[in-house]
Amino acid sequence: MNMTLVYLALTVLFEAFGTACIQASQQFTRIWPSLGVAVGYALAFWFLSLTLKTLPLAVAYATWSGLGIILATTAGWLLFGQRVDAAALSGMALIACGIAVMHLLSGTSRL
Repeated sequence: MNMTLVYLALTVLFEAFGTACIQASQQFTRIWPSLGVAVGYALAFWFLSLTLKTLPLAVAYATWSGLGIILATTAGWLLFGQRVDAAALSGMALIACGIAVMHLLSGTSRL
């Protein structure tokens, strides 16, 4: 497997972790989730920097932010009982389709 895709996946996972920790930190009043925010985002940006050695910024950022939205929404639903309605699911499906188009059909995303 191409290491760029591994780095990009780790970027997304650490960003989603950091975002979930923001919610769990209760406005940074809880120490461990607050530290999770810092660690999650620091690792996300580090792996993004590794990704950008090979993948163009637009493709990397679109993938990171799009998949981050989907994972953050899923975390909100699973961990915090937040509601996800049909419109949100439809929007996330469109995001996933946009990411797929960029990776499968755009010449700018070739590794």
